[in-house]
Amino acid sequence: MITEGNIIKIAGPVIIADGMRGTQMHEMVKVGDEKLIGEIIELEGDTATIQVYEETAGLKPGEMVESTGGPLSVELGPGIIGSIFDGIQRPLEVIKQKTGSFIERGVDVPSIPKDKKWTFSPLAKVGDKVKGGDIIGEVQETSAVLQKILIPPTLEGTIKSIVSGGEFTVEEDIAEIETDEGIKKVQMLQKWPVRKGRPYKEKLDPDIPLVTGQRIQDTFFPVAKGGAAAIPGPFGSGKTVTQQQLAKWADADIIVYVGCGERGNEMTEVLLEFPELEDPKTGNPLMDRTVLIANTSNMPVAAREACVYTGITIAEYFRDQGYDVALMADSTSRWAEAMREISGRLEEMPGEEGYPAYLASRLAQFYERAGRVNTTGTESNVASVSVVGAVSPPGGDLSEPVTQNTLRICKVFWALDASLADKRHFPSIDWLQSYSLYVDSVQGWWNENAGVGWRDTRDEAMVLLQKESELQEIVQLVGPDALPDSEQITLETTRMIREDFLQQNAYHEVDTYCSPTKQYEMLNTILIFQREATAALERGVASQDIIALPVKEEIGRMKFVPEDEFPTKVKEIQETIAKQCSEV
Repeated sequence: MITEGNIIKIAGPVIIADGMRGTQMHEMVKVGDEKLIGEIIELEGDTATIQVYEETAGLKPGEMVESTGGPLSVELGPGIIGSIFDGIQRPLEVIKQKTGSFIERGVDVPSIPKDKKWTFSPLAKVGDKVKGGDIIGEVQETSAVLQKILIPPTLEGTIKSIVSGGEFTVEEDIAEIETDEGIKKVQMLQKWPVRKGRPYKEKLDPDIPLVTGQRIQDTFFPVAKGGAAAIPGPFGSGKTVTQQQLAKWADADIIVYVGCGERGNEMTEVLLEFPELEDPKTGNPLMDRTVLIANTSNMPVAAREACVYTGITIAEYFRDQGYDVALMADSTSRWAEAMREISGRLEEMPGEEGYPAYLASRLAQFYERAGRVNTTGTESNVASVSVVGAVSPPGGDLSEPVTQNTLRICKVFWALDASLADKRHFPSIDWLQSYSLYVDSVQGWWNENAGVGWRDTRDEAMVLLQKESELQEIVQLVGPDALPDSEQITLETTRMIREDFLQQNAYHEVDTYCSPTKQYEMLNTILIFQREATAALERGVASQDIIALPVKEEIGRMKFVPEDEFPTKVKEIQETIAKQCSEV
C-alpha cells in the first residue's frame, strides 16, 4: 500500500514527515515535488524521520512524501560490470548524458539499462527442479565476466518453461517456475535490499590466502579469501595507491571499488585511471571486471552512508554466481563521519568523539558480510567476498574511534607510515605495527604452493626486523661502528629485507607483481646470506669484508628478474653466496 504524508520539519539531510502510518523502517520514499530519494530511519506513531539521499535545499513544510512500498534496494543483473554508480546505484554516465556534468536533483534513471538486449544462453531445461541460487543460464556481459543468471533466493519449484536462447532485455521473462503458490515468472533482473545480506549455505574457514602479488602483504601480513583487512594511515601515506594496486593484482574475479566520501580529486584519479588500466589476467581493460561506486565528499552526506551497503550487496550477488570478489572501501572514516552527522541531526546521545554509540555495530554489520562460503543452490559453489577498508584517522592518530572499532573486527591490520611514504618506500606499510591473524590459517596453503619452510622463514625475518628496531636506537647514539660484528651483519641483512624485499616498485613491469614462490625464495635467499655471513664471522672473518661481498648486488636485483627466469637465477645467487662467504 502506498502511503502519502507531509513534511513538517527539515534539518539538513534529515526531514520529519507526518501521516506516514503504515510505512516500515528502512522503506524507500520520494520526498517533495522533485521526488527526492530518501529512506525512513525512525518511526514514531504516524511520524517518520527520513534521511534524504539528495540535497534538501529548497524543500519546505507541507510538501508531499510518498512511500514506495519497499526498502532501499539495488538492481542486479547484466549491465552492472564496468558501470560507475553513485552511492544509491544511479549510473553517473547516464545522468551526465541526461543532465550534464552536474547531477540535478530528483533525476530518475534506471540503475541498469532496461532497453539493452543481452544474449541469453539457457543451462536448465523444462522439468528441472530448482531453488534459490541455481544457475539457469548465462550472459557474456564483458570480455572478462560471464554473468550467471540465478533463480531468486526465495524461489523454489519446477521449471515449466524456459526460452531456448536469444536476445532479451533484463525485464523480459526468460522462464516460468511452478511453485506451491502458483506460476512465478523469472527475469534476468533481480532486486535486493541493501541492508540485508544475501543468503548462503555455510561459511568456510578462511584458509586460502588472497594473493595480492605485494610481498609485504602476502608474506608478512596475509589476508585470507573471505577475510577483512584495514588500511589506516594519515593523508598522503598511500591508502588509495595501495588499494588500486590490490584491485589490479589481487587474486579475485570481480573488483568492487567503493569511494565513500573521498576527496573529489582522489576519486577523479580513480575514475580516470581505472578505465585506462590493463587487466594483467586478460589483457583487456580492468573495467571489464570492475564496478565503481563514486561518492565524493561534496555529494549528499546521506548517500555516503548507503554507498558501502550498495557495494557489498553487488559483491554478494557476484559471490552467489561462484566468483571470488574483492571489495575496496575508501574510506570508511568518511562513511562514519556521515553517520555522525546524521546522528547529530537526529539529536541522538553521542558516543566517543561525537560518533554515534552504534558505530561499532554498524562497522561490524558491514565487515561481517565478508566471507568465504558455500553458495545456495542445488549444487554449491565455493566463493568469497574479501573486504579491504581504508581508514583515514585525523592526523594519523590510530587511537581514534573508527580505527579502534575497525581493528576489533578486522583480522588484518596494514598500518601505513607517512615517514616511509616520504622516503618513497612503497608500500609504506609499517612492519612493526602491522599484523595478520590469518598467518596460522594460510600456513598450509603456503607450504604446499610456495615452500615448506614458509612460516619459519617469515618468522625469522620478523625477528630480525624487530632486532633492527632495537639496534637503531643504539646506532643513533654511538654510531654503527660501535656495534659488535654479529649485529653489524644483522643490520645489513635487515637493510636488504627492507630495501630488496619489502620495497616494491608498482610502476616496474616485473616488480609490480611477485608470485608466492618468488616471494618465498627471495626472502629465503636473504636469510641464507645471514646464515652464511654468521658462519664466516665465526671463522674470524671481519664483518666489513662480508658486507663488501659483490653478491649483495645480485641479491638487490632479484626483484627485477622475470618469473620464468627466476628459479635458475636464484639457485645461482644462493650458490654464489655460499662460495663468496667461504672464500672471503
